[in-house]
Amino acid sequence: MTYPEAAVVGLIQGVTELFPVSSLGHNVLIPALVGGSWAADLNVASPESPYLAFIVGLHVATAIALVIYFWRDWVRIVTGFFQSFRQFFRPAPGTRRFELRSTDQKLAWMLVFATIPVGLVGFAFEHEFRVLFGKPIRAAIFLVINGLILYAGERFRTRRSLQADADLAAQRAGVPATLQQQPVTASAGAASGGTVTGTRPPTHVAAHATGHHAIRQAEIAGAEQADQRLAAKGYVEAVVIGAAQVLALLAGISRDGVTMVAGMFRGLSREDAARFAFLLATPVILAAGVLKVGDLTGPLGKGIHGQILVGSILSGVGAYVSVRFLVKYFQTRTLTPFAIYCVLFGLGSIIYLQVK
Repeated sequence: MTYPEAAVVGLIQGVTELFPVSSLGHNVLIPALVGGSWAADLNVASPESPYLAFIVGLHVATAIALVIYFWRDWVRIVTGFFQSFRQFFRPAPGTRRFELRSTDQKLAWMLVFATIPVGLVGFAFEHEFRVLFGKPIRAAIFLVINGLILYAGERFRTRRSLQADADLAAQRAGVPATLQQQPVTASAGAASGGTVTGTRPPTHVAAHATGHHAIRQAEIAGAEQADQRLAAKGYVEAVVIGAAQVLALLAGISRDGVTMVAGMFRGLSREDAARFAFLLATPVILAAGVLKVGDLTGPLGKGIHGQILVGSILSGVGAYVSVRFLVKYFQTRTLTPFAIYCVLFGLGSIIYLQVK
């Protein structure tokens, strides 16, 4: 594996893991489309190739990028997870032993239960799935299927999901006005270099700094509200949505894409479905990557440690930029452009692979 190959694969992995277009599908198809040494070096179906371990190992960098972006949320969720054990062993007066008392506690266990189906299937059959379905032509076919799933997810949205979108849009429309009316706190005024004399900062610079602070606070509050909406769905809904990730073991099917479609089918807004998909993907792709670390430090990784480092850095950067973009994108836009892309790229790949 050369450095250019590692760099391209790493960047593709980081970007396409979070975009609903299948990272594995692209990492199977692109080497085959390029041909030559790329097709020989980067063959996921070869049992002795380090490529499969390499691209799955890149998941560690992708997961780290997700943790960095959602770090405040993960602090709350992990704290809630451990607090739930205290509730179990030392229930609060007037509460039952199995009664979870906070949104963070419930969301933590929803993520645990939602991860179980793909964890069991992936642990038992991951290698077989990747080798059997990791052929370029099959990846192209599944990429077309992925596009159809995304299109159907948008075309046949449930009434509950559409209403959830409308409610969020109405709520967000009131945010700018609310932010403009917020008084300046003493800390905000001091940080901006101004003095606090009323409800408005005395300078444009102070107003600008305070505005950024208010917007960030609104984003944090919005994340907590989103988690409250997710926690209200319950464990059965979480397992149903999480089980959709099993399809992502097929090269060409997007983990985040099918999870979002499943979430919208169960009544989530598009924005909340995307958030739950990103949170749910973090432990799954981190575990998948950690399981392959042993392969990369063993015989399969011999001579490519530098390439692994380059690929991991680019994968992490690509993932972080992607999640920042997609979190805002799905507030107002749809899966349809990604559906069209998958169908066109998949069909084009099928034709090219058949005639070349």
